[in-house]
Amino acid sequence: MLDTILRIPPFNVRVRAPFADVAAHLARFYSAYERLEGTAFVDFDVELIPGGGVRRWWRKQVRFRADAQMPFLPLPADQAAPLLEWGLNWTIASRSLGYLVLHAAVLAREGRAVILPGFPGAGKSTLCASMCHLKDWQLFSDELAIIDPATRRLIAHPRPISLKNESIDLVSGFPGARLGPLFHDTRKGTVAHAAVPETSVLKAESSAQAKWIVFPKFSKDGTTSIEEITRAEAFTLIQQQSFNQERMGDVGFDTLCSLLSETRCYSINYGSTDAGLRAIASIVAEAD
Repeated sequence: MLDTILRIPPFNVRVRAPFADVAAHLARFYSAYERLEGTAFVDFDVELIPGGGVRRWWRKQVRFRADAQMPFLPLPADQAAPLLEWGLNWTIASRSLGYLVLHAAVLAREGRAVILPGFPGAGKSTLCASMCHLKDWQLFSDELAIIDPATRRLIAHPRPISLKNESIDLVSGFPGARLGPLFHDTRKGTVAHAAVPETSVLKAESSAQAKWIVFPKFSKDGTTSIEEITRAEAFTLIQQQSFNQERMGDVGFDTLCSLLSETRCYSINYGSTDAGLRAIASIVAEAD
């Protein structure tokens, strides 16, 4: 029975599971993360548990539980590892009342960060993996932009990058990319995870100032375009990707407004990974 407390900045997470696949997942992707003593303060206590009833013997299942709450339907037991990642996303997004949390990838360089909000079909994770593996950006997060209301700075939360379908083969060819096993027939199709680059793990306890918000839109073989958009338009768009801004009330609103006041906002259309990388490089270079 796995029972461990991981330091996954900025949180301490207790993980319990009887599944060998979950233990292997942590060994593969979190071996460089600090393991804390059993008396350590825990922000989130999550557990993967076997399904009940006759399915204990026939088509085994796995359930995700966070502090006695089970937010998801059970999944086949061989999807326990991706369920851990999805469950962690849900737990952090829904319970991190001390932080403003957005659905977005975040990458940083020299203390300045670019935020890529996670609209469906945008190619966010592929672009995120490309930036950190091909262009040496520090991976802050693939899924969750975490902002401290007190400092208005982004907090690093590096975890494995979740890749789907065609992006798996693409990212597996990147220099230094290290992918885990394939999980077929999940609710998101075929899924695999890419390890966080070692340099990003070493900088995991860090923060950065948001400088650019880029709304990507991928269209295979489409024409590249870059458009700077107003902060008012960006507010409307990024608010749709906020998990808890409304629940945080004035603090959440002020934090989001402050974030936008310090950033330049863009919308890009791109038809290939290279084109997306060039578009972001152009935005960053122009701002410099």
